[in-house]
Amino acid sequence: MKRNFLYLAFVAVPFIFACNQSDKKADIAKDSVINQTCYAASFEKDSAAMIVKTMASGKVTGSLLIKYGEKPQNNGKIDGKFSGDTLLVDYRFNTGTDTTKAFTNPLAFLKKDGKLVMGVAQIETTLGRSYFVKGKPINYEAGKFTFVEVPCK
Repeated sequence: MKRNFLYLAFVAVPFIFACNQSDKKADIAKDSVINQTCYAASFEKDSAAMIVKTMASGKVTGSLLIKYGEKPQNNGKIDGKFSGDTLLVDYRFNTGTDTTKAFTNPLAFLKKDGKLVMGVAQIETTLGRSYFVKGKPINYEAGKFTFVEVPCK
């Protein structure tokens, strides 16, 4: 009896795996890109370029490159979502040419007059993850980058 059960379990595993894979593919297809917008910003000697892809689910993904005039550049991916007129994302990036060490910081952008204004806020880190401090406001006046829409290349 045990032998039949083990045989049945062994045979069923590939079918279960295949079913799970098709479910994942269906989820990916359901969450297709419905809008892609490219942005650019500059401040003194610094510049930035961002691609924002809005998914059917409302999730936002994309990329962000920040080139500093006097420091190594930051290059990475953004993942998050809009909450009203505010885009909240996690920015996972590498600094300079070091691709072995990645950093993750929260970023906030206020959508205003067709532009995305980067905010500044106090950040805390708990268990290796950085968050905006709850109860502390995000200051969009103090941010150095205001992203304007540009044609995507």
